Amino acid sequence: MARLTRDVSPEALAAFDALIDVRSPAEFAEDHLPGAINLPVLDDAQRVEVGTLYVQKSKFEARRLGAAMVARNIATHLDGVLSDRPGAFRPLVYCWRGGQRSGAMVSVMDQVGWPVTQLEGGYQTWRRHVVASLHDPAQAPRVILLDGPTGAGKTALLAALSARGVQTLDLEGLANHRGSLFGAAAEPQPDQKLFESRLAAALAGCDPNRPMVVEAESSRIGRLIIPHGLWSAMKAAPAITLDVPIAARVRRTVEEYADIANDLSRLQAAIAALPAHHSREARAAWLAQARAGEMADLAESLIRDHYDPAYRRSTARSARAGLGAVPWDGTEAAMAAAADAVARLVDAQAR
Repeated sequence: MARLTRDVSPEALAAFDALIDVRSPAEFAEDHLPGAINLPVLDDAQRVEVGTLYVQKSKFEARRLGAAMVARNIATHLDGVLSDRPGAFRPLVYCWRGGQRSGAMVSVMDQVGWPVTQLEGGYQTWRRHVVASLHDPAQAPRVILLDGPTGAGKTALLAALSARGVQTLDLEGLANHRGSLFGAAAEPQPDQKLFESRLAAALAGCDPNRPMVVEAESSRIGRLIIPHGLWSAMKAAPAITLDVPIAARVRRTVEEYADIANDLSRLQAAIAALPAHHSREARAAWLAQARAGEMADLAESLIRDHYDPAYRRSTARSARAGLGAVPWDGTEAAMAAAADAVARLVDAQAR
């Protein structure tokens, strides 16, 4: 007989062989449990058709039509994705609020003989967990910021720290954005709710008794907002600053932003979106460098005249405690020494 659960802790979810989201693809794309697969019992068009029939014509006809669609879709999943699953297969199934859609899939799976579990309250149970864990400052982790101006290599150092066993959180990776007007990736950013789900899952696997190193960010990464609890912790956190020569920062910026440098239309759009206080002459010069392919000159000019002044203003406003500055020439050869120096400062705070 199928079981019910409300436990969405990492340990509980890891016990299942699959997390199956039976909502429509559009609902799944907006947000879902991390690691879930989408096996919709109604696709987007079918959900609209059934809903419209229910409201405008006949509840009975809508239920009959919906049941036929659900039956055919479940049969397709049984013959397709689920066809090779053994008798001991243990899925967790959920829909929007743990009602008819997940109930239909669970009923069939139970008849097949799989030890299936239904998430009581459905996706909304997960969403309440996410909101509680991210928006309450009391539940925020102990944060240490990795700070430094544009091109300092903070993301690369963050990865090197993680490889050393230092607890880190890559917000830009979760947000699919490099945190500036020029930082949009080729793939779109996730929805805000999906970003928060990814963030909640990442934080759930961390040790609350150890500090977590997070790259210093503004409250927005692209169009996404850092949730209140984590943002409050970041604003109050001490910082370790990377001290990197401007020539190395220019080189890294050109390398890391090669995708936008090779797409003139994206590059021109980003320059056009710069704040209005930049003069018409400065914008014209940047556009000319972009069109001429002078990426190193463009990067250096933007760093000196746009990013560094903004960084200095932000640093002056924050008045955050400093744990030390770590010099780094920006090369891969010197990265290990820089990461070791940052790790020592983090370890000193952990004691």
